[in-house]
Amino acid sequence: MNKVFVNGYGSIGSRITSFLKDDSEITVIGVGKYSPDDDVNLAISRGLNVYVPQKKLNDFTNYKISGTIESAISDCDLVIDASPGGVGYVNKKNLYDSKNVKVIYQGGETILGTEAVSDLLFNSRANYDLAIGKKHVMQGSCNVTGMGRILEPLRDRFGKQLVRFDVTLVRRSADLEQTEKHVIDTIEMSEMPHHGDDVKTYFGKDAPLFVRAIKVPTRQMHLHIMDIRFNHTAPPISEIHDVFKNEFGVAILWTAKGTKEIRDYAQSMNFNFTDTNMIHIHANMTVSNGDTVQLMYSDDQTGIVIPENHMLLQAMLFDRSYNDSFAHTESIFNLKEKKKKLQEHFARKN
Repeated sequence: MNKVFVNGYGSIGSRITSFLKDDSEITVIGVGKYSPDDDVNLAISRGLNVYVPQKKLNDFTNYKISGTIESAISDCDLVIDASPGGVGYVNKKNLYDSKNVKVIYQGGETILGTEAVSDLLFNSRANYDLAIGKKHVMQGSCNVTGMGRILEPLRDRFGKQLVRFDVTLVRRSADLEQTEKHVIDTIEMSEMPHHGDDVKTYFGKDAPLFVRAIKVPTRQMHLHIMDIRFNHTAPPISEIHDVFKNEFGVAILWTAKGTKEIRDYAQSMNFNFTDTNMIHIHANMTVSNGDTVQLMYSDDQTGIVIPENHMLLQAMLFDRSYNDSFAHTESIFNLKEKKKKLQEHFARKN
């Protein structure tokens, strides 16, 4: 039985542990916590062992702590680092490098420059096989993961017919659980967003991909607006939608009026954490005009990377093929059933 330690219990850590407990091939030895807050007791109430830094043991005397993060890392086969952006690199230098342990990092880190945590940014749709047997791998962020689920199927279908991609990322300001983070009444512009460079690490450094990003005052998902230019008259809308008919983690919705409506439906259907774990093409907004297709899709920022982490874990721990990994992930996440329910609920009315 392979032992996994989840270092952090925020948006990513709480979600991935809830699914890993259903994986009979994995034992979650516990989670790492750095602050003595209510999430410590929440994790314990969910049956998880909580580990804290050796130097902070005295801060947790009022909690039932199972040990130190240092000892947990020494006792596991793989760490899922679910710490805030930038902390993963610090953990790599201070904790992981000396422990000879495999590590998955999250999208707040980088594979570029002096603070790179890995030489591979993972996207299951684009480069699954490259992660097999790797020791340190970075999972792409929610936006980067979402773009991969659109770009790779388009490239598979249309290849050299594609001339250029222009993407506007309309990003949420805070996650659902970040209640301490005030969502301010403004639209923030992001200078030189990293997302385009991240995508190019798997899509190709010379890919004709141009990305701009803004933040808007919402917690209810991201929205991507993508203009896809062809070297001839663009395909009809029906052909574009057909590309994604059988794609993993992509739902085609016709009647959703906004991102919150999708999240509310996920809550009514008792989806875990009200997540859909996928992206949602807003089919009624797709336009084909001249040489360009305009595609609009929302991205479940809190849930989309969770099944990706699970597939990456299988590549790193078990050297499992993509098809076998996908089948195992599907058996736990039930994305096909979620997709079916979403598409039926938001189906075309005529």
